[in-house]
Amino acid sequence: MTSKFYITTAIDYSSGAPHVGHAYEKLGADSVARYRRLRGDQVHFCIGMDEHGQKVAQSAETAGVEPTAWVESIAEKFRSAWSALSISNTDFIRTTEERHHRSVNELVRRIQEAGFIKDGVYAGYYCVGCEAFKLDKDLDETGQCPIHPTRKVKWVEEPNLFFELGRFKRPLLTHYERHPEFVQPVAKLNEVSNVVAGWTEDQTLSVSRARVPWGIPWPGDPTHTVYVWFDALINYLSATGFPDDGYEAIWPADVHVIGPDIVRFHAAIWPAMLLAAGVELPGQVWCHGWVRTEGGRFSQSAGTPVQLQEAIDRHGADPLRYFLLREVPWHSDGAFTWERFDARYTADLADGYGNLLSRVLAMIGRYLDGVVPEAGESTPLDRAGEEAIGAYKAAMDAQLLHDGAAVAWQLVSRANGYVEQTAPWQLAKDKNRPELERTLASLARALIRISVMATPFLPNKSRIALNAFGIPETEAPTWQLLAQPHVTGARVAKPPPLFPKDDRRAA
Repeated sequence: MTSKFYITTAIDYSSGAPHVGHAYEKLGADSVARYRRLRGDQVHFCIGMDEHGQKVAQSAETAGVEPTAWVESIAEKFRSAWSALSISNTDFIRTTEERHHRSVNELVRRIQEAGFIKDGVYAGYYCVGCEAFKLDKDLDETGQCPIHPTRKVKWVEEPNLFFELGRFKRPLLTHYERHPEFVQPVAKLNEVSNVVAGWTEDQTLSVSRARVPWGIPWPGDPTHTVYVWFDALINYLSATGFPDDGYEAIWPADVHVIGPDIVRFHAAIWPAMLLAAGVELPGQVWCHGWVRTEGGRFSQSAGTPVQLQEAIDRHGADPLRYFLLREVPWHSDGAFTWERFDARYTADLADGYGNLLSRVLAMIGRYLDGVVPEAGESTPLDRAGEEAIGAYKAAMDAQLLHDGAAVAWQLVSRANGYVEQTAPWQLAKDKNRPELERTLASLARALIRISVMATPFLPNKSRIALNAFGIPETEAPTWQLLAQPHVTGARVAKPPPLFPKDDRRAA
């Protein structure tokens, strides 16, 4: 039965070009979306751009262009990067779009009419890099923001509108207790619970800026603009068509995928906003980890020692997808190094999956006139493939993408071992046709299973492998194909090597 699945990522801030950290988040969410399609779900997958705020205005001024021209140029860079990486988003929301402005106006109006907004004056430190106010405890020993140490925090005093956040302390803690899956992994649930538990009953959050014109005017009070975070979070609703009739067909989001530095905004402030407006809460906030290098994590403010295009050019887009999602656990931190990328490419892709496909297709062509034989009796490799389905499903349902990829590549290893164990070339030499057909049919089934399981990680290369077994482009991989990978009678076509070994690797 088809069901709705709505997944989002954080919208990217329009202050610079995309980097590997941005890509990791989009690739992980894309893999989840592709897996859900494999299961038969109707997937809505939204990514986009956060285009308002003081930092964007400053970046545009530095570049000598108007903010509208600046955000357009940055959006195009991100669109181009996600296209190169085969991100299968169904929507690309931008906070400068009219549909978003309408959603912001309506949600803010509902919160205000419900009595949760009040006037006041804010006096405190403001980090332009975070676009957030900071308390003393949020600053390092030098009095700077630890996330943006190169940007000095500024003391700000200005009239603001405030959201009465503390009134949602008890409802949020109750929700966390009743729905422990709401924030994952569990360490982040504990972190957010502790933050909310520390709120006072009269805790407020500044939700407007009086001197930042690059933003959405506050409904009914154009002397204020909506605070950039308050504005940005609403994008997840904007993409559903809120408040128009029918938005509930997509909302609530099943999963918000976000990074570690914005957990509090998504798992505490965002649900408080929704509760205040009487809108249903999302199902889950999933916090991935950092992709780290020797120089630290990828970020625009700290600089990026590895350029995204450089990483794509190393071995291609699909290998980069696979490497990041196999190497960096989806629920914790991991490291990016050229050495590990090259090692994964060679061992897992070129010598593993690619070599297996090449050998099996060549043997079917040489010994069986290029036609996949009758299924024959079940083999130990078939049984290993059947067992892999359950382990793969468990890992992918839990969104442990690295474990899902590991299951598929364990089957790659089993299949390569099965080739050596059964030695089809010897069976052909001995004219043992029944056993030769049984062996190669089993290997064909294993490769189809591997290719279906690899779809979330290697969407283009796995498609080539399936095509080689006569499964046309028009037939999307399905769970049924994974369970019943029978292509008896199909004529195989050997493609060029999936993962060629060449001299593109950096020295």
